[in-house]
Amino acid sequence: MKFAERMKRLGTETAFEVLARAKQLQAEGKEVIHLEIGEPDFDTPKYICDAAIQAIKDGYTHYNPSAGYPEVRKIISDEINKTRRINTNFNQVVIVPGGKPVMFYVIFALVDKDDEVIYPNPGFPIYESLINFVGAKSVPIPLKEENDFRLDVDELESLVTPKTKLLIINSPQNPTGGSLTKGDLERIAKIAVDNDLWVLSDEIYSRIIYEGKFESITQFPGMVERTIILDGMSKTYAMTGWRIGYGVMQETLAGHVARLATNCNSCTSAFTQIAAGAALTGPQTDSENMVAEFKKRRDIIVDGLNSIDGITCKKPLGAFYVFPNIKAAGKTSKEMETLLLETYGVAALAGTSFGKHGEGYLRFSYANSVENIEKALAKIKTCFGDIMK
Repeated sequence: MKFAERMKRLGTETAFEVLARAKQLQAEGKEVIHLEIGEPDFDTPKYICDAAIQAIKDGYTHYNPSAGYPEVRKIISDEINKTRRINTNFNQVVIVPGGKPVMFYVIFALVDKDDEVIYPNPGFPIYESLINFVGAKSVPIPLKEENDFRLDVDELESLVTPKTKLLIINSPQNPTGGSLTKGDLERIAKIAVDNDLWVLSDEIYSRIIYEGKFESITQFPGMVERTIILDGMSKTYAMTGWRIGYGVMQETLAGHVARLATNCNSCTSAFTQIAAGAALTGPQTDSENMVAEFKKRRDIIVDGLNSIDGITCKKPLGAFYVFPNIKAAGKTSKEMETLLLETYGVAALAGTSFGKHGEGYLRFSYANSVENIEKALAKIKTCFGDIMK
């Protein structure tokens, strides 16, 4: 049987493939330390779970508007206005099942065949996958270690052509933990305005930041109307399995995105929306404590990796990933991913899982306990010792 030609252009997210293999090895009796999957190892705060349970009891188990409940969208727009210091309203908010649907619907709504989309590389793999899927041209902007994994704004400017329709940015960033500065964002904003570009700003890690403060590109003139903010509950509130996220965008685009949602998933689960509203308006202590713990783990894993012969590692400013340079090992990123998992029992991701510019790097998630991180560091040290001797 024949499949649609477009399916050849659709990529995947390697983390889930490595997770499946790691689980298989564990089922065979092998010890595996999971540093591959990008989700907090904390439970969803109790007050959020209680709100969801009460919502089910109160009958929030039916269809609702495709864009989401107006009262929850109002909570989200209020939160965005407070944290980004801008002025939006609930009609600019579309609630969807996780962060990925924002990418999917926005790219489908904005990007035509043969348009060009600039995206970070190494970067979240679904960006490139969806650009290719709609038949557009994917244009990578390299994130280089020597620039602290921030995009080079001069290089960005050189990549813009009359066909460029959309620019994707992600700060703090997956997989590198790099973060764009206010100065970077101001210059990027000028490029967007001067060239009439849409900007998809993936801000899912905006609350997981360790030094300085979070900066959004929407703060600059002309950017609120051309920016799509992607955010959600998964990372900040340890709600990955709840599948609840949102996009904030210009009202006309929000209408198109809601219509795409109608055609695809009808609406987002009712009781998870009530839980999301509770998450944003409730006590933030659990989330703050989680970020403090991540910072402690970051320091442990960065110091540990830098103590290993053959590895150098930048200290990330946000998210919960490190992206160490392993070029001295003389093996490809994929070879090192396989070796660490199959022989040493450490699940990590090859840098090339995030694009061609990730070659020579690995991604470790430190969303795991200090005990397991230290155990993994010992195994990684043994691995590199065996390679480098």
